[in-house]
Amino acid sequence: MNELTKAEEQIMQYIWKLDKAFLKDIVEQFPEPKPAYTTISTVVRVLVKKGFLNFETFGKVRQYSPTITKEQYFKKHFKNVIGSFFSGSKSKFAMFFTENEDFNLTELEEIKNLIENKIETLKEKND
Repeated sequence: MNELTKAEEQIMQYIWKLDKAFLKDIVEQFPEPKPAYTTISTVVRVLVKKGFLNFETFGKVRQYSPTITKEQYFKKHFKNVIGSFFSGSKSKFAMFFTENEDFNLTELEEIKNLIENKIETLKEKND
């Protein structure tokens, strides 16, 4: 499954939020000024072709639903980011957080707690 373009990802965000949606429902999610109906329709057709969406036909209209959850896509995309930007090293990815000055102490503490909780869970699982 390919990565999403920004336009595709925006539409997928709306569809993940709605779970199932007709084209008019997707259009309504966009803030003003809304993109053209035909533009959104084209991107939705591409998402169907790429395998991210499937649809059910009701007369002349289609109801679209995702074939992949937001979490599944994020996990795959995340692996690609680690592979591309950190040579596949999760440790280098973690080091990025420690060296990035955009994080404050509270945010780093939260990340630390999440990691410590995961370590405990894995230890209990292996015992």
